[in-house]
Amino acid sequence: MRALIQRVSRAAVSVDGREVSSIGPGLLVLLGVSGDDDEVDAKWLAEKVRALRIFPDADGRMNEPLGDREVLCVSQFTLYGDVRRGNRPSFVEAAPPEAAEPLYERFCELLGARRGSFGAMMAVELVNDGPVTLLVESPTR
Repeated sequence: MRALIQRVSRAAVSVDGREVSSIGPGLLVLLGVSGDDDEVDAKWLAEKVRALRIFPDADGRMNEPLGDREVLCVSQFTLYGDVRRGNRPSFVEAAPPEAAEPLYERFCELLGARRGSFGAMMAVELVNDGPVTLLVESPTR
């Protein structure tokens, strides 16, 4: 499981020009699920995201975890796009939708995240805070 995590002042997701979800200060998580992922990966990654100390403390240093801030999670199978050969990405490592959606939902539930629309063409808007962007992957077994 891969997550591209962005610290944001605000973020929103729209489908067909209609906003489906938005947050204020917190994290925008683009989540990719591979064919090898399971519930253990979802739990590990949700706990890791919650614990990351990437928000400023009273001295302005990145030292505070998520706390009560909001999370918006968007499914992003393209995080598993492989472009090592050729110019067209291969998505063979990405889980099929019927396997990915339950793990995406579980990750969101564990994190208390607002959601995009799984499988939809989404427009994602964000205002970076920092900017702070991290790629986090669940450990391989």
